[in-house]
Amino acid sequence: MPFDDLPFPAASFANAGFAPMVDEALIAALATEFALRAAEHDAAASFPFENVERLRAAGLLALVTPEPAGGTGGGLRDALAVVGGVARGEPSTALVLVLHYVIHSQLWRGPAWPEALRERIARSAATDGALINVLRVEPDMGTPHRGGLPATVARKVPGGWRISGTKIYSTGIPALSWLGVWARTDDDEPRVGTWVVPRGAGLAEQGIAVRETWNHIGMRASGSHEVTFTDVFVPDDHAGELRPPAGWTAPDAVATAWMSTLFSGVYDGIARSARDWLVGFLHARKPTGLGAALATVPRLQEALGGIEALLLTNRVLLRSLATAVDGGVTPSASDSLLVKYTVTNNAIEAVARALEVTGNPGLSRDNPLERHHRDVLCARVHAPQNDMILTGAGRAALARQPG
Repeated sequence: MPFDDLPFPAASFANAGFAPMVDEALIAALATEFALRAAEHDAAASFPFENVERLRAAGLLALVTPEPAGGTGGGLRDALAVVGGVARGEPSTALVLVLHYVIHSQLWRGPAWPEALRERIARSAATDGALINVLRVEPDMGTPHRGGLPATVARKVPGGWRISGTKIYSTGIPALSWLGVWARTDDDEPRVGTWVVPRGAGLAEQGIAVRETWNHIGMRASGSHEVTFTDVFVPDDHAGELRPPAGWTAPDAVATAWMSTLFSGVYDGIARSARDWLVGFLHARKPTGLGAALATVPRLQEALGGIEALLLTNRVLLRSLATAVDGGVTPSASDSLLVKYTVTNNAIEAVARALEVTGNPGLSRDNPLERHHRDVLCARVHAPQNDMILTGAGRAALARQPG
């Protein structure tokens, strides 16, 4: 494919000029620190509060918050540099950060939330390191990407709304300061949108109950528990834009690019940690029958080269997409999702190849590779999933080529 047929500017494919605003040495140091506790958090499925505090102290929770609101004003390239680096140390922490960054990136250009609310959320990230996530997935509906109305209902009352419903996979809930709740009104013709609940001193007093249900094999430290809202009051000025359900079906190209880039950056970071461990293992392992390190074996050199090819492809795609978005040349939602599809599948394949050539040591819980494998497989669950991405891309291609 010639460069002028690609969905990104050709110049963006050069690594030169990729100069994030963030301190890359700081990110590397944080990743190293986070990695020391990653196995412990994985084993206990405990939330890494100390990692969030370190990110807060470093000012990284306000990275993409606009400068007028006290933030750094960083773009997608900056967010990618932080997320990918943090993921190499402890990916659940990076996943919480992704969801926070995506919402902050949309505060002034996405759904029309009340201006005072947007300002308050942004400033709280800069002054207090307050985290936010929008809770969307439900037990019966699953992900909203596959259609259906949320069962969570917002009922109009004087001065505001009362919210009732249950959300699952509420990533980061142990540390969130702002809980966006995807819900519908109780009108005959319901409207759908986000109501923002500020976390008070006690969740139970607000009518919010967290049930610690997260028990997956991967991303175990993400705190993605079940949350139930029972008649929770939300003032009028904490309700986001409300639309008929059909009004939310058209994809937002910029939001899709942010989500595709940053979700993919987490799993690419995991794969790079797996690659790093493999390199160390090949240098250190010296079977007596070989009389030299495994790093001298051509077959294993070839296997590592295949992993490098996958990771190079990932780096080019992620950096190119981030550069295009920051430059105001955002590709279609379909193209951004194809980047997600390619990068996440490459990451899974890279870790699988590392397991294949290491055998028992790679599967031992004494080594991190098996944890990297469990974590990277979670790339498959983030909506939209592979089948939806490929179906959408196929339809887009057919629309460009009349029969």
